[in-house]
Amino acid sequence: MPDLDPDGAASFDGIFGLPFTPEESRVLVIPVPWEATCSYRAGTASGPEAVLRASRQVDLLDRDTGRPYLAKIAMLPIPGELRSLSDQARRLALPVIEAGGVGDHPGLKQAVVEVEDACGRMNAWVQETVREALETEKLPGVLGGDHSVSLGAIAAVAKKHPGLGVLHLDAHADLRSAYEGFRFSHASIMRNVMERIPEVTRLVQLGIRDYCDGEDAFIRDNPERIRTYFDSDLRHLLFEGDTWSRIVGRVIADLPGEVYVSVDVDGLDPALCPHTGTPVPGGLSFSETLALLRALVESGRRILGFDLTEVAPDPSGQSEWDANVGARLLYKLIGFALLSTR
Repeated sequence: MPDLDPDGAASFDGIFGLPFTPEESRVLVIPVPWEATCSYRAGTASGPEAVLRASRQVDLLDRDTGRPYLAKIAMLPIPGELRSLSDQARRLALPVIEAGGVGDHPGLKQAVVEVEDACGRMNAWVQETVREALETEKLPGVLGGDHSVSLGAIAAVAKKHPGLGVLHLDAHADLRSAYEGFRFSHASIMRNVMERIPEVTRLVQLGIRDYCDGEDAFIRDNPERIRTYFDSDLRHLLFEGDTWSRIVGRVIADLPGEVYVSVDVDGLDPALCPHTGTPVPGGLSFSETLALLRALVESGRRILGFDLTEVAPDPSGQSEWDANVGARLLYKLIGFALLSTR
């Protein structure tokens, strides 16, 4: 291990201040600076860079997971071409978003076509990058970007591991067939997973507190493939005397043995990441999230891939809190995933 002092200040430029290359690392963080269809607040495309900077303040010894860094963790360079494509697609998407959809406007319809093409290229890049990581026995973790970046990653993991379950932490159900005209919207990610990736056998959602009639119908129409735990229902159970341990036990029981974990940070209490794209009151505490991940590992289930999305830095530049929380959650996700696949 090249002159790494785990007790000292970060002295290398890699994620968490580590010196490892992607080729030698067991864990590969894949940054996806993307926010083409963000419908409320932008900023998530800057999430990977912000988390990378903040990660150098994370202590490498972790009370919950031990020393994940010993497995060697590296992050790919942030792809500038993908960020440029996102910015270009974002400019095309904004008039559609501001209009609330395409209506009968031919110019807006053409803009949707071009944005969808850009999203398809992003999805293909993510899927191929994750596939290559899996082929070399690496644990892939995607760092967004908005939540739409998860599709390619889940597709790659599911194709290698048919029967995969997805554990989805979010404030939103993300089951719309399209949103504001975009099929590859961040609000449609889990609908796309359910309809485009048949190898995913079960979607288990936790923390949901914003959803629409169409999503409610889709959940009800797919009781064998979708389990949704709404935040208000979870809180009611807790207020009535149930324990978080028993609740997460029931959640995890709905998952198969091999799992992909998809975390939109707006699934957590917005005090943790207040500048995320679409914050909603309520949500999981940091400790509740860690207890869920710990229980998942203790159940014997294997985390074969994961993503962390919607971390957006403070646009004023006055606070690094969002990235600070994001970096720590990323290290926990890595640690628990490594524990699950020992």
